[in-house]
Formats: sequence, structure tokens, C-alpha cells
Amino acid sequence: MQLAADLAVAFVALQHLLFMGLEMFLWNRPAGRRLFGLEKEFARRSAALAANQGLYNGFLAAGLAWGLLAGPDGLHVKGFFLTCIIVAGIFGALTVQRSILWIQAVPGAIALALVYMT
Repeated sequence: MQLAADLAVAFVALQHLLFMGLEMFLWNRPAGRRLFGLEKEFARRSAALAANQGLYNGFLAAGLAWGLLAGPDGLHVKGFFLTCIIVAGIFGALTVQRSILWIQAVPGAIALALVYMT
């Protein structure tokens, strides 16, 4: 069960590293605009906001990595950062796009459940 929990936490951490890369480095590029469905001018005007959001996603990934590296002592660290991810995912689903619930909050909730089941 511990392996499943750690793999789920690592998956969520990798997701947030990917989100960071997309928001910080690809937001203005054709692939990023296509992925997010953005027009060129809007992407240009909102790039600083997206980079800031990406930085936060990087911090979430770093927190999960910290929890994983701490071993058994990282239980509450993982719990805290996964809870932050779940809350952000729910908020994003309510305010931005419903799919954020499934992409971000649900994997975080599954990982959190596995972490506390071990």
C-alpha cells in the first residue's frame, strides 16, 4: 500500500511540474495556446499571470517531493500539499473549467486517500 501511495503522490507531483512548464514556458507558444485554447493576444497579455500560476504549481510539486523524500516523517507534509491541490482543483473547476476537477482534484484526492490508508 505504501508503494501505491508513493506512486500516486509522485504522479501528482509530476502533473504539477508539467503544469508549471506549460504555464511558465509554453503559454505564449503555439502548442501552449492550442492546449489552453488561447488567442495570441490574450496569451501575450496574460503571460505574467500564467507564469505566476506556474510558479505556484512548481511549489506544490516541490512540497510533494519533500514529503516523499521525508519518508514516514513526510506523512503530514504530503497531506498538507495534497489538500492544497484538491482545494485549488475544486476552486478551478468552479471558476475556470470543470475539467480541472478531474485533472487536478481527483488525482490529488486519490493520492491523499492512499497516503492516509498506509
